[in-house]
Amino acid sequence: MKNLQTSPAIKTIVLATSIVIFSGLDNQASAELTTNVGVVSQYHFRGIQQTGGSSTSAGIDYASGAFSVGTWAADVQDGLEVDLYGNYNFELDSGVSFDIGATTYQYTGDFDSAYNELNLGASYGVFSVGYAIGQWDGVVGDEAATESDYTVLTLGFEHNGFSGTVGVYGDDAEGEYVELGYATVIGEFDVGVGLVVSGSDLDDDEALFFSFNKTFEL
Repeated sequence: MKNLQTSPAIKTIVLATSIVIFSGLDNQASAELTTNVGVVSQYHFRGIQQTGGSSTSAGIDYASGAFSVGTWAADVQDGLEVDLYGNYNFELDSGVSFDIGATTYQYTGDFDSAYNELNLGASYGVFSVGYAIGQWDGVVGDEAATESDYTVLTLGFEHNGFSGTVGVYGDDAEGEYVELGYATVIGEFDVGVGLVVSGSDLDDDEALFFSFNKTFEL
């Protein structure tokens, strides 16, 4: 999973969310288009190692009011990971923010098969919670493999550059991980260091990694 055929329900959710997001973009007065490039010494995602060495990436994002869409691609050594995503965010008078979106993770080569997710989240101050409901196409090249459903619950903290995340998998997937990090700006570049510790159902390992990113406004 990011090593977990998409069900009609998930396809409908992803398509409906995308339609709502794209239709809303035309009605927003202010918009922002940005691109980003980066490199990480070792690519991890939700506690699972994606590359044994460095990985380069690039993306483009469009935000208009509460709506945003984007795409991001990374080198995963056996090919490319290409993500497409959209999101709608709103905040209550109490300061609590909510967001709903959809993400599809696609791959070239034989690294992995596709994942499609509905993403829900909420945050207040320095704390956040996220919940992903997804489905995995199955093992690459194994015609007998069937799709798998999975969920990922994350609890996060971020303050003054320091961050922490605890993640727990559910449904057909099992596992847990903890990720700690620190990021700062040096010159015009975002520089970070992170530590990820995975449970026995994931990598059962710990790794220290470094990141270097730059965002450009268009």
